Amino acid sequence: MGSIEKLITTLGSNARIAAKTLRSASTKSKNSALINIAEQINLNRKDILKANQLDVNEAKNNQLDNALLDRLILDDKRIDGIIESLNQIAALADPVGEITDLKFRPSGIQVGKMRVPLGVMGIIYESRPNVTIDAAALCLKSGNAVILRGGSEAIHSNLALYQCIKQGLANANLDEHCVQLIDTTDRAAVNALVQASEYIDAIIPRGGKGLVEAISKTATVPVIKHLNGICHTYIDKDADADKAIKIAFNAKTRRYGVCNAMETLLVHASAAGKVLPELIAEYALKGVELRGCEHTMEFSKQIIAATEQDWDTEYLDAILSIRIVNSMSDAIDHIEKHGSGHTESIITENYTSGRRFITEVDSASVMINASTAFADGFEYGFGAEIGISTDKFHVRGPVGLEGLTSQKYIVLGDGHIRQ
Repeated sequence: MGSIEKLITTLGSNARIAAKTLRSASTKSKNSALINIAEQINLNRKDILKANQLDVNEAKNNQLDNALLDRLILDDKRIDGIIESLNQIAALADPVGEITDLKFRPSGIQVGKMRVPLGVMGIIYESRPNVTIDAAALCLKSGNAVILRGGSEAIHSNLALYQCIKQGLANANLDEHCVQLIDTTDRAAVNALVQASEYIDAIIPRGGKGLVEAISKTATVPVIKHLNGICHTYIDKDADADKAIKIAFNAKTRRYGVCNAMETLLVHASAAGKVLPELIAEYALKGVELRGCEHTMEFSKQIIAATEQDWDTEYLDAILSIRIVNSMSDAIDHIEKHGSGHTESIITENYTSGRRFITEVDSASVMINASTAFADGFEYGFGAEIGISTDKFHVRGPVGLEGLTSQKYIVLGDGHIRQ
């Protein structure tokens, strides 16, 4: 057995044992661990930032993509956000053990469902050090053991954060193997992890399309995934112009390198003259490159002609595609053809149009009069997210505590026998 296979076998065996203890761990113990981890991060803030700076410097030297570099950087504000996420997850209701749908049957037995952990999770992610904490916290609270494998570009940051996790678990008297970090940057570890079906119950890849596709092709373990975040905002003919401009600007420019950023703006022909001149000017001031259909290009000489490929591209950059459509049906058809099933939003004051949009658009999140930037586990009240799934099984949208659990049937009787 090679060293990588031996490493994964060891981690997997430890995780299986830890998962068994976590199934019966009290909510108090799990919450205590989360709060302890938050305290450790705050106490070790300077060391974490120092480790992160090492990663950032190396990333710049290696000319890391701007979107990945943005996700890599930690500062005091982002660390505060990580700590807040831990505290929020600790404050959430524990889904484990919840019993629902308990009903009496004609035989006299009661049949219901109990929510249970999935078991052992494998999380593979690029660049974002915060995922080390988000994944650990959500898995811990939902009773799952987890093996983390971050990208080589964030290795120093992840190791610094992992020390805080280990200490937080120890302070709560929980098995330190509830959360384990693969500390080698050898890519062979990823292949070994996604094929360790003896130990791993589900894999969640969190990163670019290339990473997710590669894992999906090689994994023998079930994968919860999304490939692209090609998000759309549609400005309807009945949109309030001020709302539309504010929302469309925020959806694109709040952050470029995130999967909930708007990549294509669809505008009804009758609304184009009311919103596009001001939006184009605002995007220009922000340095956003605009690529548009022939009709859109009539509004500014600065707009580049969009190609067919543009409609299918997740830029993760200061680039936006704009298409003017003649009807809501055209907008929905465009989303159906070019969307990735992540997040779409309609801006309209027409109730019927809004209802039609959220009914007919088949994406994980569909919004009315709100920025696509809200498609996020933290904003949805999950404390954090372990990823955003565009699959339809077993979970869809931001994956929080409930998404990391399953249900088993329970039957309650009192000496009942089947006739």
